[in-house]
Amino acid sequence: MKWLVNMLTSTIGRKLIMALTGLFLILFLVVHLSGNLQLIKGDGGRAFNLYAEFMTTFPLIKVISIGNFFFILLHIYTSAVLTQRNRAARPVQYAYLAGQSTNSSWASRNMGVLGTIILVFLIVHLRGFWYEMHFGSIPTQNYDGKEVKDLYTVVKATYAQWWYVAFYVISMIFVGFHLLHGFSSAFQTLGLNHKKYTPLIKGLGYAIAVLIPLGFAIIPIVMFFQRTDW
Repeated sequence: MKWLVNMLTSTIGRKLIMALTGLFLILFLVVHLSGNLQLIKGDGGRAFNLYAEFMTTFPLIKVISIGNFFFILLHIYTSAVLTQRNRAARPVQYAYLAGQSTNSSWASRNMGVLGTIILVFLIVHLRGFWYEMHFGSIPTQNYDGKEVKDLYTVVKATYAQWWYVAFYVISMIFVGFHLLHGFSSAFQTLGLNHKKYTPLIKGLGYAIAVLIPLGFAIIPIVMFFQRTDW
């Protein structure tokens, strides 16, 4: 057991944790996006409210949700530890040489900054929706004799505010950059490098970095322009 602890707390072990938790969180984003797209279905929020009710009451989903929060915290903590180790190993930053930036992408050099911005967004987002869903006073809707919380109304009111929509869309741009480097980097950490498959992985990474943030960003934009109080 000690060897496992030593391995997981080593630099290589922590990079492995970053890779695995990162890939899990990307999978979560795909599932979360599929659910959030119910917001623009045009049925007055019925599909989304039923989806939200299922996601917050089904026992297995509740367990997965707890695991998801754990992986988010583990991902953040591991990132902070690796960043601190890198700084300690190189206390004096090297001066940039001409053309040095071509060896790495802007996203790869600023993953810490991107992660911090995304963390701020996540806190604001969870406070506005997750917290309200679980602890706020939310009106209910009756669907076929079943009373469910009307989270759609809360989301609709939030996305009617231009500043929040702008904040959301800008945050998704940062998420895109974070995914752009994080996806391919995770496969490199796992040792899945091959001249035949690496280009496919990078291509998939680009698609994920564009489509997932774009999908999320479209939702508040559409709901903002669907307002009836113009």
